[in-house]
Amino acid sequence: MSGIQFENVSKYYQDGAGSKLQILDNVSLSVQPGELVAVIGPSGSGKSTFLSIAGALLQASSGEVTINNKNLNQLSPNQVSKLRLDHIGFILQTSNLVPYLNVLDQLLVVKKMKGKITSADKMFAKELLKEVGLGSKLKKFPEQLSGGERQRTAIARAFVNDPDIILADEPTASLDSKRAFEVVELIAKGVKTRNKAAFMVTHDERMLSYCDRVYRMNEGKLELVEG
Repeated sequence: MSGIQFENVSKYYQDGAGSKLQILDNVSLSVQPGELVAVIGPSGSGKSTFLSIAGALLQASSGEVTINNKNLNQLSPNQVSKLRLDHIGFILQTSNLVPYLNVLDQLLVVKKMKGKITSADKMFAKELLKEVGLGSKLKKFPEQLSGGERQRTAIARAFVNDPDIILADEPTASLDSKRAFEVVELIAKGVKTRNKAAFMVTHDERMLSYCDRVYRMNEGKLELVEG
């Protein structure tokens, strides 16, 4: 099955006294290509841990996470790293752009991690930047961009390896309302037009209208929020 599936996923830590700190508690859900799913909830509820497990950055204590029919439990560390590079695109709270790279090179440096950059890679990167409204800013550096433009660069960068999964961690946290709506609209549009499976962790409930489904995380449990 394509997309990403969580099946009875739990995450916990043992402290020195032998007691268990439960972060995620039997989380199950499935996100298919073309779906943008939001996860909301208070700080400390387990959202960041959930996203880290979805991004293959953290291993579950129990249960199974499957990305495009690949069970993460059955992969070696090298295979997990390759899966993360090839199949997952990340959009973080801050754009995390490289200060000395221009807008186009922010995307091409990701392609370079997979090997030689081709002319097709450059064309695709330019196409993505045009889609997010940065077609005239390819040679600009991060310090020459607004906060919204930096985050739009980060969105294009998340799509540049043509990943199957997009994970957005509070992508509007540093933006005003107008820029925040623009950013989430761009993410939603990219997910639909490019047929990606996407999670967005957010505190900003104004953005939920762009999402296909909304889940609330509370004390490690995930519950569907009825519309």
